[in-house]
Amino acid sequence: MKFANKKILQCTLFLAIGLSAASNALADKPLVIGFAQVGAESEWRSANTASIKDAASKAGVTLKFSDAQQKQENQIKAIRSYIAQKVDVIAFSPVVESGWDTVLKEAKSAKIPVILTDRAVNVTDKSLYVTFIGSDFVEEGHRAGRWLLERSKTMPAGDINIVELQGTVGSAPAIDRKAGFEKEIATNPRLKIIRSQTGDFTRAKGKEVMEAFLKAEGKKINVLYAHNDDMAIGAIQAIEEAGLKPGKDILVISVDGVKGAFEAMMAGKLNVTVECSPLLGPQLMQVAKDIVAGKAVPKRITTLEGVFPAEVAANEFPNRKY
Repeated sequence: MKFANKKILQCTLFLAIGLSAASNALADKPLVIGFAQVGAESEWRSANTASIKDAASKAGVTLKFSDAQQKQENQIKAIRSYIAQKVDVIAFSPVVESGWDTVLKEAKSAKIPVILTDRAVNVTDKSLYVTFIGSDFVEEGHRAGRWLLERSKTMPAGDINIVELQGTVGSAPAIDRKAGFEKEIATNPRLKIIRSQTGDFTRAKGKEVMEAFLKAEGKKINVLYAHNDDMAIGAIQAIEEAGLKPGKDILVISVDGVKGAFEAMMAGKLNVTVECSPLLGPQLMQVAKDIVAGKAVPKRITTLEGVFPAEVAANEFPNRKY
């Protein structure tokens, strides 16, 4: 009887040790995040990707990364792959705002939390994602508009003709940066957008569309408003090739605040850039860990950013990390 009790005690002890080891192994298991990136269409996006990968490495997170090459169908395919792999968290920067309900419902059914980064989505059920980390794109448009309103006070009398290079059609930054800018400049009837077309956030497309604007409107153009720096830099090349001086003959306003924009400002070719920070990696890793730990997180987490006119470019340039 004593032998039997001893055997039971040993079995209980071994079981307890086994359960404890299993529990520790589970606790030590690294967090797995599946991240579906838009692509590599700009300096900003490349810096965003680098920030996410670097932050994951430093945080001990296993990152499964995919590049959608600016195609929504590729992102949806990647998200479904992450669901099948049973990752802990899915994060993505959506190519466009709409068309996500079905795949996000699949993630919710699989009990995998979803984090949006940089860009928002338009879904019928807001519970399909936990939180959105990123900039206020509407406010960025307002900031660009405010700068132009102030500058317009020193410009010659008459209409001030603006051409606009929009971002990817249907994307949150393109929609919001346009809306904020238009609302702001509506307070001055002199400011008129005479041409507006997508440049798809790329340098090459920005140059191509600006060439078409110049061919159609020529010297009537007073201002270029580009939804990102890369399109602005492409457009600057087109302006120069047309025999005009960017930054002087045509004022150039853009959004992002990448190093290339600061270089263009220091060269006198770009007048102002509105900051949109791509360095979201550390925030994403912390928020993902908090969600998995069961902590409450805000539905909207906004990054803090500024506005940099050409006058401060030289002093600020050494501080730029992207």
